[in-house]
Amino acid sequence: MKPLNYYEPIVRMKPTADKFDLRLRMVKHALVYGVKPTARVFAMTAKTVRKWLRRYRQEHLTGLNELPRIPLSCPHKTSAALERKVVQVRQRYPFMGAQRLKRMHGLPCSHEAIRRILHGHGLIEKRRKKHQRKRDLAGIKKRWPLFGQFTVDTKDLKDIPHYWPAMKMPKLPRYQFTAREVRSGLMVLGFSREKSAAAACLFVRLLCEHLRDGGLDLKQTRFQTDNGSEFIGCFRQDRTRDGFERIVEGFGATHKRIPVRAWSYNSDVETVHRTIEDEFYDLETFESVKDFHQRVASYQAWYNLVLDNMNKDYMSPWQIIKKVRPRTELRLARRPPLMLDWLGPDYATKDELLLRGDDIPCSGVGFYLILTLLPPYNEYVMSQQLVFCAKKWA
Repeated sequence: MKPLNYYEPIVRMKPTADKFDLRLRMVKHALVYGVKPTARVFAMTAKTVRKWLRRYRQEHLTGLNELPRIPLSCPHKTSAALERKVVQVRQRYPFMGAQRLKRMHGLPCSHEAIRRILHGHGLIEKRRKKHQRKRDLAGIKKRWPLFGQFTVDTKDLKDIPHYWPAMKMPKLPRYQFTAREVRSGLMVLGFSREKSAAAACLFVRLLCEHLRDGGLDLKQTRFQTDNGSEFIGCFRQDRTRDGFERIVEGFGATHKRIPVRAWSYNSDVETVHRTIEDEFYDLETFESVKDFHQRVASYQAWYNLVLDNMNKDYMSPWQIIKKVRPRTELRLARRPPLMLDWLGPDYATKDELLLRGDDIPCSGVGFYLILTLLPPYNEYVMSQQLVFCAKKWA
């Protein structure tokens, strides 16, 4: 009979079931023909046959399983006292990792041993992914009061490749002022050819007047901005040129500045900047300033009235406002974008003109033109919003 060559298949076999089956056939052969004939048939030593035959007689089928090969003792194992110290330090400083615990507290074991100890005591939590943290943050913002906080920021439009050729057209805006209400996601836009404190002051004053005329009490409202010069003015000791903050406080609201280089604090408005670039600036072309205002007003109306937000239970900003504050008038969400250059110096106060400087690009007739042309123009914009949305998203 040709030998079965026990050693070669037993080494190559990875599944435990295959090894168990080979040993069982070997044991049954030994019970019938004896140890030495079985050793010749399976090409193995008689000592190995006796070992598995002995285990089979003592434990039956269980004895044919492989025994664990882990050592029974570990001479360099971390002591119980040191293990308790690692656990105590971790519980006191839960934000520190294994390497930091070893480095800052002088633990005499390796960081891998510290990580093993922490894992064994359940002190290592699985890090939450970004979409999970955003979902948790969205749940917290749902409990915020409506119109409790507006995040305000500026967007430089000259870094958008599709918009840059059109921006070279005379009077087409170069900067976008964005205000977004955190609870509902309501967005208000403003545009200007210059990034100045006067433009920022004019934008927030028009926004506050619009909210006040809509029946809102701004005493509980907070306007959050970064540390841009258009929002905080200069760094004089007397703070005489902090026009943005003075205007906000003049309406009873408060102004909050985020820490330096903490962009995540303005994540709500930064999300809008990314969305409007993908959905509007990268798709549309503009023939004139009037055409630009029509299209951006239609987009803003569609964003506030129609577009649903996955992180806000698939509701649009206007639906959230009506749910939380049913008596709110529709005109609060239908405010068209503010073309700040059209208003010019006639609409600005004396203090705001000092912030702006002498080179004012708009003439004194700008406000007169707005008073005579803007009301029917806004009605046209709002009537064309559905046509624009159907054309854009077909």
